[in-house]
Amino acid sequence: MTNRRTAPAAERNLAPIMHALGRHAPTTGRALEIASGSGQQIVHFAAAHPGLTWQASDLDPENLPSITAWAQFAPAPNLLPPVVLNAAQQGWSKIHTDLSLILMVNVLHLVSAPAAQTILRESLQALATRGTLLVYGPFLRDDRTTSAGDAQFDADLRARDPSVGYKDLHWVTTQLTANGLTCQTEAMPANNLLLVAQKP
Repeated sequence: MTNRRTAPAAERNLAPIMHALGRHAPTTGRALEIASGSGQQIVHFAAAHPGLTWQASDLDPENLPSITAWAQFAPAPNLLPPVVLNAAQQGWSKIHTDLSLILMVNVLHLVSAPAAQTILRESLQALATRGTLLVYGPFLRDDRTTSAGDAQFDADLRARDPSVGYKDLHWVTTQLTANGLTCQTEAMPANNLLLVAQKP
C-alpha cells in the first residue's frame, strides 16, 4: 500500500494554479507552499519551475507521509522534504526567511480571522525583497458570497466552527497593502480568486 493520497479539489485546481504560477512565479529562489495537504500539487510545481527550490509544509504531521510519497513517485531535485508548519503561529517567518515565492491554496476560509491575519503578516515578513505571495481560494465580495454553492459551503464551514469561513476580499487585500505590498486580483475558475501580492 502507498501513503500517496489524492484530493479531488486539488486535482481540479491544479491546472489553473499551474497557469497562475507560469504568469507570476519568479524563475529562481526559494518557494514555500503553505498547507501542502496530500502533496499531489507541489510535485508538479517543482517540475515546472526547476529554478525554484520548493518547500512543502503542512500543519498536520499526518499529511507528511503522503507528501513524501508523492515526492518519491515524481522525484525532483529541487523539492525539499516536507516540514510541519503552523502558519497561524507567530514567529515562523524567522525560520523560513528570504523567500522568493509563497503559495497558499484554499487556506484562509478554513481558519479564523485572527489566524488569517497572522498567516498573512508572517508571510509578508518571510518574503524577500520583490518576493511574491500568491493566495488562491474563495472570497466574499462586500461581505457576501456570490454563488449558491459558495453560500452553502460557507454556511457549512461556519456551522461546524463559527470562527472560520470565507474572508472578505477587501479585508484580505487591506491586510496586504497595509504592510506595503502591491496587490492585484485575478478571476479563477469555480468562482475562486487569485491574489497576487509583491513585496517592494
